[in-house]
Amino acid sequence: MANQTLIPAGDYRTSYAADTTIFPTPASRNAAIVGIVLVCFAPLVFNEYWLSILIQIGIFGIAALGLNILVGFTGQISIGHAAFFLFGAFTSAYISNTLPIPVFFAIPLAGVAVPASANPFTIFGYTLRGDRQYFYVVLAYVLVSYLLVTNLMRTRDGRALVAVRDHYLSAEIMGINLTKYRTLSFGLAAFFAGISGALYAHYQLVVSNEGFGIDRSIIFLAMVIIGGTGSIMGTLMGTAFVVLLPESMEWISASLKGSAIDHALQLNNNLTFLREIAIGLIIIAFLMFEPDGLAHRWLRIKTYWKLYPFSH
Repeated sequence: MANQTLIPAGDYRTSYAADTTIFPTPASRNAAIVGIVLVCFAPLVFNEYWLSILIQIGIFGIAALGLNILVGFTGQISIGHAAFFLFGAFTSAYISNTLPIPVFFAIPLAGVAVPASANPFTIFGYTLRGDRQYFYVVLAYVLVSYLLVTNLMRTRDGRALVAVRDHYLSAEIMGINLTKYRTLSFGLAAFFAGISGALYAHYQLVVSNEGFGIDRSIIFLAMVIIGGTGSIMGTLMGTAFVVLLPESMEWISASLKGSAIDHALQLNNNLTFLREIAIGLIIIAFLMFEPDGLAHRWLRIKTYWKLYPFSH
């Protein structure tokens, strides 16, 4: 008897809405709901260190999501994404410090420049402090951002962006305004980068332009490539991979401490450079061996186990 969580053989979708549904099966919808509920219990399970890692994944995941709209869905390229991230951080810090606007509204306004201080996140007069409280702020913005982009790709404008990516001449012949949709994709990328930058500012409580040069833009691009260009789920997977990479390298360095490899490479002294080298090598490896990213590999694995033992 076939597993009822699978889509039955044949095409039983009788409307466009059914064909573009977010969750193709009830099992996938229920799994997403259970996953979100479990994530909500993270502050009760993890310590401050791992919560800070999860917060970074959420903040940078929103920035990478905006870049994926530009690179993955529209076929454009940008190596200045970190500038919009930093601009959003400064804008939100300036708005919340100089104007009578709560931080809750300053963050989305930052989507639409000198070191600056940012106020803690406040909502209805209640200040959220510490990783355990700010985690829920980031989680809320992540859910809303990813839901908005998921639904955008199901609309006429979303299909137009994909058409521009696939073949811009054919898209123009069909009446799609190339300038409009290319500009729209850049605007959406900057918008989500600004929101993530604002979240970062109110998490760190101080903003500086150090560490947000072209190298940060390349890291954002690596998140998209590793996760899978044109994949919303892959964006978060790629972000988690890149954020956890330095932690993994530190763990490997500690494990090899005192060994011949440690003496040859001087891991403690060259760990920063090795991280940069690793990012470059991983990007090249994914482009050569897994161009569709982690999202494609996850779908292949999931399909294999669903059809096992008849996976051929």
